[in-house]
Amino acid sequence: MILYNVTVKILNVAKDDWLKWMTEQHIPDVMDTGFFTEYKMTRILGEDESEGATYAIQYLCPSMEAFQEYQSTSAKALQAEHVERYKNKYVAFRTLMEVVTQGKAFSKT
Repeated sequence: MILYNVTVKILNVAKDDWLKWMTEQHIPDVMDTGFFTEYKMTRILGEDESEGATYAIQYLCPSMEAFQEYQSTSAKALQAEHVERYKNKYVAFRTLMEVVTQGKAFSKT
């Protein structure tokens, strides 16, 4: 499994609109490409939020081949929408990770 992480710091003046757009439009558009099986959006805690908040959006992809196909067929257009809508109101970086192991908490009963 491949974990594609996009970390975004969005300025406070655009934060509410950005959150709404991400949850109602952008993330569904990414998921509708069919390359990802699930996603999670989190807010990073412990950061200075005087200018803006930082979020991490994590998408789970079944294989590197599927991720590469997403990159070649869909990513540029989706990223361009984000750039156009929030130009000069955010900074972002992307991280690609291989899931080595995952699990859930064990019950002690």
